[in-house]
Amino acid sequence: MSCRSRTLKSISRAPRVMVALTIFLAIITAHALTPIARADESDAPAASPETEEPEQAVAILAGGCFWCTEAVFERMDGVNDVVSGYIGGTVPLPTYEQVCTGRTGHAEASQIFYDPAKTSFAELLKVFFKTHDPTTLNRQGVDEGTQYRSAIFYQNDEQKKIAAEYIRELDEKGGFRNPIVTQLSEPSKFYVAEEKHQDYFRKHPYAAYCQRVVLPKVRKFNYNFRDKIKPELKK
Repeated sequence: MSCRSRTLKSISRAPRVMVALTIFLAIITAHALTPIARADESDAPAASPETEEPEQAVAILAGGCFWCTEAVFERMDGVNDVVSGYIGGTVPLPTYEQVCTGRTGHAEASQIFYDPAKTSFAELLKVFFKTHDPTTLNRQGVDEGTQYRSAIFYQNDEQKKIAAEYIRELDEKGGFRNPIVTQLSEPSKFYVAEEKHQDYFRKHPYAAYCQRVVLPKVRKFNYNFRDKIKPELKK
């Protein structure tokens, strides 16, 4: 005999008062166990924007050695994180040594995570074009090769439009002596660079390359974009 059958048989043998009391308790118990919370959840109002996680957008920019690009954007207010890596090539999982040969097709680039409520893609581009030379094909100073090309790997049509219009505006207004050669490239797989390349300038500020190449670009950012420096770095 099943448990449910035993319970029903016991109830049928009990006095009427006990039967009534048992049924009453069963009704209360069933009501208490009813998943009211689930019904309430479906009717609950959506969370207000103030309680939601802050939105985060991504931009991928290549402006020569990624140590330089990363160091500049890590100082910019509204930027949450910058990751150095490789993009635009044909070899999967490329290493730094492979990319340095120029034969993989990858560019050294920075993946920039930023808060649209504090800054914008257009503002990132202003910093980008002011802190590297967008007129030298496949070269930035002493660094030469396709891996050091100037490129914008737009993430959507809106970024592509903003970048194209800004480049046209700079060329028309004569922002540089020579025409801009920055490539507008379709998004492709971004490979995060080896850990030793992440936050390189912060970890090795006195290294020869950092002093000769990276530091001047950081200083250029500080001079031209004082209002965009993160508050904690102004102290």
